[in-house]
Amino acid sequence: MEDKWGQKYPVVIGSWRRNWDKLSAYFAYDEHIRRLIYTTNAVEGFHRQARKVTKTKGVFPNDMALMKLLYLAVLNISKKWTQPLPNWALTAGQLRIKFGERMPMEL
Repeated sequence: MEDKWGQKYPVVIGSWRRNWDKLSAYFAYDEHIRRLIYTTNAVEGFHRQARKVTKTKGVFPNDMALMKLLYLAVLNISKKWTQPLPNWALTAGQLRIKFGERMPMEL
């Protein structure tokens, strides 16, 4: 990678070298978990919908007002989540093996 991109992106290559121990942790996960991590469409869709509710508000009187608005938005957004993630049963099983009790079976 450095031979091909090092001249053009020296800052990026340096960052990769300094942080390789953190970046390489990604490869310890199963293929299905890695796909879940790098697939951001669901995250971006959620962010877009949450932003739609908050962008029209100029200022929130306090943090709790924002939290309440986002809570209600999440309730409405989650009603639209009808399509399961591809291979979710397999991915959920791998997450359960990797994280034990932190991954509830009912998900």
